[in-house]
Amino acid sequence: MDPTVQLELSVDRSSPVPLYFQLSQQLEAAIEHGTLTPGSLLGNEIELAARLGLSRPTVRQAIQSLVDKGLLVRRRGVGTQVVHSQVKRPLELSSLYDDLEAAGQRPATKVLVNTLVPASAEVAAALNVAEDSDVHRVERLRLAHGEPMAYLCNFLPPGLIDLDTGQLETTGLYRLMRAAGITLHSARQSIGARAATTEEAERLAEEAGAPLLTMQRVTFDDTGRAVEYGTHTYRPTRYSFEFQLLVRS
Repeated sequence: MDPTVQLELSVDRSSPVPLYFQLSQQLEAAIEHGTLTPGSLLGNEIELAARLGLSRPTVRQAIQSLVDKGLLVRRRGVGTQVVHSQVKRPLELSSLYDDLEAAGQRPATKVLVNTLVPASAEVAAALNVAEDSDVHRVERLRLAHGEPMAYLCNFLPPGLIDLDTGQLETTGLYRLMRAAGITLHSARQSIGARAATTEEAERLAEEAGAPLLTMQRVTFDDTGRAVEYGTHTYRPTRYSFEFQLLVRS
């Protein structure tokens, strides 16, 4: 059965908002709220168009806009299917693990590297340690519903916390810090974008050259000590950052 039949879909022809956009917004809201669950198959475009009194190209445009956002996928021989909704991360001092868990995304972690390495000039400057001194390097692949979401590379001063690989695969880094008595206070963060290298594309199940979101962050505790430097890459089809902007008085 077409799950869109259960939705109260409607369009306002007197509105200046394009009809395809009205439909796509209603379908997107149903996906975000869990009314259209991951794996659900949308029905025939012709039937949906007839039900709403819309042309087939209008319905196709609405669906394609959600495909472009990564909320739907067209599978040959299967049809148009709902995929897991994009995680929208507010710009606050939180961990990806906590954000995914709060969004009901069932986070999982694969630890790729967990070792001591000599601090590069960049890492030494971020953590305020001597260049070539030992720092802890942790590389992780973060997944949600079994799909890769982000590649996380973190550097920490040695001896800060016990970085047990088993614990890193079952919880978030910030939770481990808080459990060790570290009070996270603030962070300096930059966000960007670039094309995926071949290695990054393979890790994140994207095509080489596909756009990736990037984030660099230095986190400080309540004494002003740098406790973590992270360089992360995210799949933009599954992840976005949200900003709240205020007017300066």
